[in-house]
Amino acid sequence: MPDPRALAVNVAANTNEPGFRGPVYPDGSFAYVPIPESAATLPRGRAPVDEPVPTYGDLDLPFAVPEALREAPVHADPEFPGVHGRERATYGDPHGVKARRIATLEPGDRLLFYATLSLRPRDWAGPGDERPGDAGADDRGGAWLREHGVAVDDDLAPDWGAYLFAGIRIERVLSPAEGDGVVDRAAAAAAAPTNAHLKRDPFDARVVAVGDPDASGRFDRVVPLSAPDAGVEANPIVTDLSSDSGKGPWWRRPMGFDEAATAELLAQIDRA
Repeated sequence: MPDPRALAVNVAANTNEPGFRGPVYPDGSFAYVPIPESAATLPRGRAPVDEPVPTYGDLDLPFAVPEALREAPVHADPEFPGVHGRERATYGDPHGVKARRIATLEPGDRLLFYATLSLRPRDWAGPGDERPGDAGADDRGGAWLREHGVAVDDDLAPDWGAYLFAGIRIERVLSPAEGDGVVDRAAAAAAAPTNAHLKRDPFDARVVAVGDPDASGRFDRVVPLSAPDAGVEANPIVTDLSSDSGKGPWWRRPMGFDEAATAELLAQIDRA
């Protein structure tokens, strides 16, 4: 068999949706916060698995989400075994640029996920949390931590940065037979019945990736893609190993890794 390849895509909460980034803590641990569900969804009983669309209040998070978001539905995609009550490793995508690249992955390849995360104190209470003498939560990044004598790992960006946080080892990728349009819904329901796109009305995934649940999941610690002196600056994983130039808004784009680069990247993930 050929050596595996990898593709990394941006997912999770951000300053547009739902208005804040998930936290990365001074030791590199983190919280995975999905985006809100922005599409119409099917009523109970119409999706392949009869379960409600989760809300932010349902998520297993180490901080409190704002009260206004607690009942907001969540697009829980990607899903990982043991994370936010999920059991499978799946990912669906409706966007052509990412979907076309994911469709090229083969069994054994890695689909990796990265997010932009903000550096927060380990006991961060959540968006809107303020402490005596502080201007607000957004001011308590790396500078606040260091001023207060908190040890911060040297490879973390000063305030926000892009970080690999999870991955799935591909078992199967479903894509349209003609290379356009959406995946066959019945096939997606059979292969990935709990994927969030199957709760959307209409179903909109242009690709669905199914991972080996025993070789997929979130990492114990993030793997930085940003340089340690600025979140907007790409580090060598991006500039030397990936297909991306590291110029412009690189933290929003898919990044491909060939066989040799994937081997080096997986080694770095193992060492994190």
